[in-house]
Amino acid sequence: MDFDFSEEQYLLRDTVRDLLRRECTPKHIRALYDDPGGRSPERWRKLAELGVVGLTVPEEYGGSGMNEVDLVLLLEEAGRSLLPEPLLEHTAVAAPLLAHAGSEAQRREWLPRLSSGEATASIGLASSPFVADATADLVVLERDGELHALTQDRLTLTPLRSWDGTRRLFEVTAAETGDDTRLAGGREPAHWAFDHAAAATATVLVGVAAALLDQTVAYVQQREQFGRRIGAFQAVQHKLAETLLLVESARSAVYYAAYALANELPDAPIAVSVAKAYASDAERRANYEALQLHGGIGFTWEHDLHLWLKRGKALEIAYGDADWHRRRIADWVYATAN
Repeated sequence: MDFDFSEEQYLLRDTVRDLLRRECTPKHIRALYDDPGGRSPERWRKLAELGVVGLTVPEEYGGSGMNEVDLVLLLEEAGRSLLPEPLLEHTAVAAPLLAHAGSEAQRREWLPRLSSGEATASIGLASSPFVADATADLVVLERDGELHALTQDRLTLTPLRSWDGTRRLFEVTAAETGDDTRLAGGREPAHWAFDHAAAATATVLVGVAAALLDQTVAYVQQREQFGRRIGAFQAVQHKLAETLLLVESARSAVYYAAYALANELPDAPIAVSVAKAYASDAERRANYEALQLHGGIGFTWEHDLHLWLKRGKALEIAYGDADWHRRRIADWVYATAN
């Protein structure tokens, strides 16, 4: 049996990678630190034209009708390039969530607009006190265990500072919720949304960790100390080899989590926790080793390394850190044993 991705999936990944290498460079990221909007409508439009933004929207609503396996490679590229736009919140969680649990009226009104990129959506779950990209046209908020799809006229936003200047966080208060805003299914959609958000975050973390590792390998091959390139020292090689092992293990875990979610396997929530725990660990190790092996220059604003360091640290704890997900796995193991 062949568990590899298809040629079409790799082609879409390569197309997105080429776009982001041109239009989501550290120079572009730095420019957004001082931009009140913090996003590039032009880059979002180009992603929409490629079908990326609406990838998880059913075809009957104008989307591509693809699933988590099709999206996983693109989320990894988003992490590698530090994409500021809300691909995670919009495409990985909010849009498929509306397709999963939205009313027919909500689907007809929003899914075509979300697919085309005309409107954006974000997600705010009870597990996090803050909402990323809460200025979206539609924000799905968890209240008392249920989810509500709310427009901006029903929300009050308080912007917050984040150590990642391109990650826009808000404290959100909902002025009014009701039957017209409630998603169907009671508490189940909130669990569904959490698992998809955690899996998507884990995938982005793998991209961040891979980028940190690649930059560090390139740096140690150039930096000289004691008359030798520091990459020639065995201790440095061991650090990088151990980091590579963690990143590759995390990549396998997030790929399986995407497969489990796409096929609604019984072990999908646990696969998500395995992926998030592995990915958080891999990014933390890549973050630490990158900073240490770059030395003093790695601490400076002028060097681009801090852009990945900050994004990684911000996402390590999003939707449950490694310890939280290990406790979840342990609870499942002991419950099964009993």
